[in-house]
Amino acid sequence: MILHAGLLARRLDRAWAGVLVEGASGAGKSDLALRALDEGFRLVADDRVVVWACEGRLWGRAPDVLQDLMEVRGLGVVRTPALRFCEIRLVARAGASERMPEPSAARHLGVRLPLIMIQPLEASAPAKMRRVLEHLGQGQEGAYQAGFAAPCSPHRVGIPR
Repeated sequence: MILHAGLLARRLDRAWAGVLVEGASGAGKSDLALRALDEGFRLVADDRVVVWACEGRLWGRAPDVLQDLMEVRGLGVVRTPALRFCEIRLVARAGASERMPEPSAARHLGVRLPLIMIQPLEASAPAKMRRVLEHLGQGQEGAYQAGFAAPCSPHRVGIPR
């Protein structure tokens, strides 16, 4: 399945933890990605994400034609080294957020993931994503996150190249 979204990853506990960034065109997903890259995230996919489920986990990668490419408003398409794929552990959806939100979840291909609402153009958005990733499995989020297992290769589960 291909989603209109971005995918960023951050290295945590010897593994890449991905954030699927969802939102309408022009919401600021690529702007958020650009700032997140400056804060230690890595690009996996910009604008389109191929997703698949394997062993109860969700994985994502860029479509081949978009691998290592990122659209930066005002600059055009720029080459940006990207990870080939990663496990998606969090969904960040563009939209207004509450001051003290209740934990919520998103579901893709039958896999339930923690969901946060985020304002992509807000300066603190990359820091918020990092902090949520770092705290998955602690406190109330513990019900959402299981331990990390070996990655499912996109080719092992028959995802076309």
